[in-house]
Amino acid sequence: MAHDAVTHRAWQLEGLEKCGGDSNARRDAFAADMAGLGRAYAAYHNLAVPRLIEMAVARGEGVLTSTGAFNVVGGRYTGRSPDDRFIVDDPKTRDEIWWGPVNRPFPEDAFDRLRCRVARHLKDRELFVFDGFAGADPEYRLPIRIITELAWQNAFAQQVFLRPTPDELRAHEPHFTVISAPGFMAVPGRDGTRSEAFILINFARRLILIGGTHYAGEIKKSVFSVMNFLLPRRGVFPMHCSANVGPAGDVALFFGLSGTGKTTLSADPARRLIGDDEHGWSERGVFNIEGGCYAKCIRLSAESEPLIYEAIRFGTVLENVAVDPDTRMPDFASDALTENTRAGFPVSFIPGAVTGGVGGHPGAIIFLTADAFGVFPPVARLTREQAMYHFLSGYTSKLAGTERGVTAPQATFSTCFAAPFLPRPPVVYSRLLGQKVEAHDVPVYLVNTGWIGGPYGVGSRIRIRDTRAIVSAVLGGEMEKVPSSPDPILGFEVPEACPGVPPEIMRPRAAWADPNAYDQQAAALARKFIENFKRFEDAPPSVRSAGPRLP
Repeated sequence: MAHDAVTHRAWQLEGLEKCGGDSNARRDAFAADMAGLGRAYAAYHNLAVPRLIEMAVARGEGVLTSTGAFNVVGGRYTGRSPDDRFIVDDPKTRDEIWWGPVNRPFPEDAFDRLRCRVARHLKDRELFVFDGFAGADPEYRLPIRIITELAWQNAFAQQVFLRPTPDELRAHEPHFTVISAPGFMAVPGRDGTRSEAFILINFARRLILIGGTHYAGEIKKSVFSVMNFLLPRRGVFPMHCSANVGPAGDVALFFGLSGTGKTTLSADPARRLIGDDEHGWSERGVFNIEGGCYAKCIRLSAESEPLIYEAIRFGTVLENVAVDPDTRMPDFASDALTENTRAGFPVSFIPGAVTGGVGGHPGAIIFLTADAFGVFPPVARLTREQAMYHFLSGYTSKLAGTERGVTAPQATFSTCFAAPFLPRPPVVYSRLLGQKVEAHDVPVYLVNTGWIGGPYGVGSRIRIRDTRAIVSAVLGGEMEKVPSSPDPILGFEVPEACPGVPPEIMRPRAAWADPNAYDQQAAALARKFIENFKRFEDAPPSVRSAGPRLP
């Protein structure tokens, strides 16, 4: 492949020639250059997305679809691999990490050895480099460098992170570097990893090392993990949520796990999207951590999600979408490769999006859950303490068929709606939520996008138009005026009505054919909440007592 004299240059990455010797020498070599690779590599530096996509097609990394979007099939790993994610155990940050199943320690010397092996793997390959930012607010943004061995992954990075201006690029100095080497397979017995795939976050060296997996979400979420570590030090609340803003400048936050409708409900034609996944909340307001969207596109249609559907065009990177080999038409209904099909595109692809990525303080917060047990009401009002309780709980349901071995609905709890990305103890983030809600007097609502009238298989899923009406009433302030009463088991206040929503679905117990069966189901779910919350003994007593109660 011919080298472009303008956009291609040899890029000096110090360190590889010094990878031999003792561990202290390796650490000193790394400290000289954040990239931590070595020698003079052929590196394409900040190529335009069209050029990267051209190269990805020429290199056989994927295909262009009939929509103009580029589609890649990533092999074995079609989603994140949380069991292969580690944090390097270093003396500087050791006492700040929430060690356990989410954050498993990785030895420093093993990291150094693996880094050198990755460097040797990359030394004869062309590399792609993107210099950009995480964090739309200049006061809190993090300069990052993304180095990939695949052109499409670098296009993805440009689309989902924040691009610098020419002046910013000239002065850019990365404070954190991500190296993605999907072609390198670790040897667990030799490298200390769990499998051939690994995601290693080294806070002391400011380096993220990814290998053995093509899934671009690992790049995105590893940077989010870094921001979840750094921002609380500055009093900023990092959030796994979407955000939009109304015509009057009213900002809304939507928290929720996969399948609860976070992206769908925030991509509202009547409001402007700030971001679909990751935000910070400082004393100045809300800001997007990213510059793009990473939307699930399984069963995507123009009718159900028109804004996202129209964003699937040239410049969008699709992952693991089934594509007709002759017509190149993507089949969004197909889960032949995975249920977790994805589309990465800049937020500017959403009409009317807030391209600056910043907004004021929220006027409302919505926690989304897809309750498959038919117990939660379509909407509930939370006190500050209840908000902190349900934030720590992070409840939704896994449904039959979504994962191997899941044959019936299962309650699942993801702390702060973001457990896989939290380096610090959960109470740190819960405390920030409580402080922000109190300081700005923000109402918090829990909205159920799951089942009513019975559990999954018996009842029916709440219609999207009813959920949209509820969200509209919350954001318009109407729900604040509706009479409510406390749920005897779940504890929160349940509004008696909502404009545009059938009154018979507002009280889940009344919607069941057998109220006694509802009571038993509600008590069973309450027990799951109580058992799960035993993990949070460091939460304030007022928060620990704000959850469901058994009769």
